[in-house]
Amino acid sequence: MTNEEFIDFAKLKVAVMADPERYHLNYHDVFVVWYAKTLQNHKALLSTPLPDDNHYYEATYNGDKCELYLDVYNKELNKCYKIGGEND
Repeated sequence: MTNEEFIDFAKLKVAVMADPERYHLNYHDVFVVWYAKTLQNHKALLSTPLPDDNHYYEATYNGDKCELYLDVYNKELNKCYKIGGEND
């Protein structure tokens, strides 16, 4: 599987999974946050522009088994820590 094929397939699966009843996403709407390839394996973190989609998606392609795994994570917390200022 090429890089482009993996990314297109992963984006398509995320578009289908991300609330297809309310939003009609296509794979062009899904964006890749991070991507890496090692040997025959691919991994990508993906997200959507949907305002109420607090998930991020991790797609992993196992080249030995020709399988794509899609994990969905929910954002639970976003905390800010000041560094290098008066409040260290």
